[in-house]
Amino acid sequence: MTITLLGRPGCHLCDDAEALLRAAGHEVDRVNVDGDDALVAEYGLRIPVLLDARGAILAEGLITPADVHQLATGD
Repeated sequence: MTITLLGRPGCHLCDDAEALLRAAGHEVDRVNVDGDDALVAEYGLRIPVLLDARGAILAEGLITPADVHQLATGD
């Protein structure tokens, strides 16, 4: 599953979320929210934010291994 990770450079929570996703076998499309004023307005203080292919929010903030597991299982 490809997951969009909204974040910004230097965000350790974003880096940690990306590492967890990749370790679980997910493709990650990382998007820098600072490159788009609309994304900053919507998500700037909520990063990291994980989106599915339809743009639905899967998780945000501190992403845990349990969150990543839930993505795979739907539990």
